[in-house]
Amino acid sequence: MTEKFIPLTDRFLVTQQIAPGDAALAASEGVSLIINNRPDGEALGQPKSDDLARAAAAAGVSYVHIPVDGRGITPSHISALKKALDDNGDGKALAFCRTGTRSTILRAYLEASAGRAPEQIIAEAAAAGYDISGHAPALQSLCGGA
Repeated sequence: MTEKFIPLTDRFLVTQQIAPGDAALAASEGVSLIINNRPDGEALGQPKSDDLARAAAAAGVSYVHIPVDGRGITPSHISALKKALDDNGDGKALAFCRTGTRSTILRAYLEASAGRAPEQIIAEAAAAGYDISGHAPALQSLCGGA
């Protein structure tokens, strides 16, 4: 595994912004799905989603664009991620945004909505270098806790 792609689990990796050439690297690491959590035009010089989708297709990797902007994560983002991962089956997914944090948080919300304990989710993210502890109340709410 490259240091570029950070595992949250064996099947879910996160990273910062990728370039089209990174799709082939992801494929060589066993990734079967790339998830772009960054809106187009968020920063100057950022690759466009369409260019990344073409690069993923050329590398034999599925691609989905689930842009999360400054307004935050919505139930539709969580549903879209769930569908993408369900469609990917047992394959390995790589999610990215500017730093990897948004992608980590989106997955955390999905995990919490499936009933996983927030403490476990937060610890998993921390082990990967992401501090999402500020999201504990939202994660608790999503998992049905008080």
